[in-house]
Amino acid sequence: MSDAHAAARLANLWDDAKATGMSEPERLVYRSNILGSDKRVTNYGGGNTSSKIWQTDPLTGEQVEVLWVKGSGGDSATIKLDGFATLYMDKLRALKRLYRGPEHEDEMVGYLPHCTFNLNPRAASIDTPLHAFVPKPFVDHMHPDAIIAIAAAKDSRMLTQKIFGNRIGWLPWRRPGFELGLWLEKFCRENPEADGVVLESHGLFTWGDTSKQCYETTIATINRAIQWLEGETKGQPAFGGAAVKSLRAEQRRAIAARLMPRIRGMISAGSYKLGHFDDSAPVLEFVNSNNLRPLAALGTSCPDHFLRTKIRPLVIEFDPAKPDVDAVLARLSGEIDAYRADYRAYYDRCKRSGSPAMRDPNPVVYLMPGVGMFTFAADNTTARVSGEFYVNAINVMRGASAVSSYVGLPEQEAFDIEYWSLEEAKLQRMPKPKSLAGRVALVTGGAGGIGTAAATRLLAEGACVVIADIDEASLAQTNEELGAAFGRDCVRGVKLDVTEERDVAAAFVDCALEFGGIDILVSNAGISSSAPIVDTELSTWNRNLDILAKGYFLVSREAFRYFVQQQLGGNIVFIASKNGLAASPNAAAYCTAKAAEIHLARCLALEGAEHQIRVNTVNPDAVLRGSKIWTGKWREQRAAAYSMHPDELEEHYRKRSMLKRSVFPEDVAEAVYFLASDLSAKSTGNIINVDAGNAQSFTR
Repeated sequence: MSDAHAAARLANLWDDAKATGMSEPERLVYRSNILGSDKRVTNYGGGNTSSKIWQTDPLTGEQVEVLWVKGSGGDSATIKLDGFATLYMDKLRALKRLYRGPEHEDEMVGYLPHCTFNLNPRAASIDTPLHAFVPKPFVDHMHPDAIIAIAAAKDSRMLTQKIFGNRIGWLPWRRPGFELGLWLEKFCRENPEADGVVLESHGLFTWGDTSKQCYETTIATINRAIQWLEGETKGQPAFGGAAVKSLRAEQRRAIAARLMPRIRGMISAGSYKLGHFDDSAPVLEFVNSNNLRPLAALGTSCPDHFLRTKIRPLVIEFDPAKPDVDAVLARLSGEIDAYRADYRAYYDRCKRSGSPAMRDPNPVVYLMPGVGMFTFAADNTTARVSGEFYVNAINVMRGASAVSSYVGLPEQEAFDIEYWSLEEAKLQRMPKPKSLAGRVALVTGGAGGIGTAAATRLLAEGACVVIADIDEASLAQTNEELGAAFGRDCVRGVKLDVTEERDVAAAFVDCALEFGGIDILVSNAGISSSAPIVDTELSTWNRNLDILAKGYFLVSREAFRYFVQQQLGGNIVFIASKNGLAASPNAAAYCTAKAAEIHLARCLALEGAEHQIRVNTVNPDAVLRGSKIWTGKWREQRAAAYSMHPDELEEHYRKRSMLKRSVFPEDVAEAVYFLASDLSAKSTGNIINVDAGNAQSFTR
């Protein structure tokens, strides 16, 4: 076996030294995690595992058989013990007496909570009967690309027999549920020597007498499929060969940064969407191919793929040999309108009397020859995962179309899954979106005290945040801490010198590529200086104006450009200072630059109003804790200006305030959130002082 082929095989990750000392439920978690660790085995949130375990009944003290099965909404790679539903096996088997046939199988889901063991609050998934009725103690259900390539082929049954013989069986397409569970049970009874079954257009079920045996059967079955597909497709051009060539990476990024905000603006009228860009090798191979359009039109096969990528993607017509992006932008609105009309027609053709109302008709997946794939969803994790699922679908189409003909889900079946009453119930149970869900914020000076507090507040309300700072070490630390706290899908860090025009443009390109656009700019980058006017050097004067005036101008100008493209409005919050309104001794350069910020904000509020771009200002005062400008000479210089020791400065400022209270970064962040959110939807050109009261800085 060549090194390349060896690398393509799945590794057996089972470690007896780890597993031997585990309880059976712990081994189930272990098995699930190592299966989910490789996307070739199953995608995010896809597939499920189970173990039938004998345990003591807390009511009777007797030993009873309990099904531990991945609960609804879990992810195999990260699941813990509390992610599994637990149900009495005798009660699950008793449900067969209540079953009234395939046309009534959805009602069986309502009986599952009555089978709960030990008051476990984890909801059981629709796949529970599939695991319960397989007469083996350990069961894996995975969605491997190599297996689905066979399952989604026109000759699926014949290929399964050819590859696996009688060790792995085959069942025709059936939506997951009680009936499919009975089919699996019947298959197992009639084929006692079989180790598993391929479900047409769906995935793989495998089982074993021990957790280890079940895992190893799953890995061996997938590896057999990978090996067979390699042998059959060796030397064949994928997807009918290449029709066009990819643009260079920097060209792809530049085009994506232009298109994604425009797409986002066109599809976010009902609710804000977030975007993800993928120009990986598998994506480019597909979007550049001769068979892109006919295969894309067929949609996906596996239900998990389909639910996250919609009935089909939108192919953006583009010739990378003649890269006319302006022409693409001119056509884009019409192409999206045509997709919506096609989706409405699909809904009208397939809807049933009790179908839920039509959902968002916009495409999720956008494929662009020579450039790559854009995916959009209500949150960035879903946008990323949707892209990952479509890459899985690409892998499936590559294999199936090479050895047979690829077959997508029949339209009515696809609709019945998308608008399944159980899927609708799951959507209705989801928590209400947070106030800034779907919004993208850029915070300059994001690694400082006020910047980090502002980013934290926006993240807590559901925004995605790009933190920008010139201090790379602090930026890396802040990015790591915020990513750990709020999820790495939601936070990005970018090194930025706000005085450099190219840096500023690049930071906004990052916003577009990482999240699809931008909605909120918190302009916070700052410095400080203190000196009598006769001792103020020109370099100090220029540095203050460069960062606090020119820098604020550059980031605001770029934000305006993106806001106008998106046509979703926009929000700019300047972090100025009390010193912009109230003069201070020995700080002429700083005070003047801060006053320029305030007046720039007023000017921008006038210009932005017609585009629904709001521009407001927060004026803090004496925020010492966590602030970079108060470390080093600024603290000493301000203390000298008031003839006191630096350690006395914070108490001096507290006593000087009308409210006799200290001001902290979190206080400023609260004002930022108010101005950045819809709470202040009818406010622009305003100033909020967060200074504990200072009569000199009253705005009237």
